[in-house]
Amino acid sequence: MAISQASRQQTPLTGRRIFVVEDEYYLADDIGRTFRSLGAEIAGPVGHLDDAFKILHDGSILDAAVLDVNIRSEMIFPVARELKARGVPFVFTTGYDRITVGPEFQDVPMLEKPIDLAAMAQKLAALIADRRN
Repeated sequence: MAISQASRQQTPLTGRRIFVVEDEYYLADDIGRTFRSLGAEIAGPVGHLDDAFKILHDGSILDAAVLDVNIRSEMIFPVARELKARGVPFVFTTGYDRITVGPEFQDVPMLEKPIDLAAMAQKLAALIADRRN
């Protein structure tokens, strides 16, 4: 059986480590599966801020992140601040309006739920590419 052309091609996420913080189990699982199918390694997914901080402080490299704005009734902003300080690009996912994010993160892409996972993957790939330029 021949290997398909698509399976031999590398995607912009191949070999990238993507940090996923999402408390909706099925969405977190879908995000992880989608990114793994594109060759990415997943850090997480985690659904608690404590677990997110453990990954942030474990010494590993993070190439990009997907952050749900509200994790179990807690706002994700402390994690977002640390990623921003490290220069790690990220997107927010949310069911809230942009006003919830406030001016500090107005430059961060926000994807409304339900999420278009292909569009999310493209957005993260573009953010990673921009970071390298």
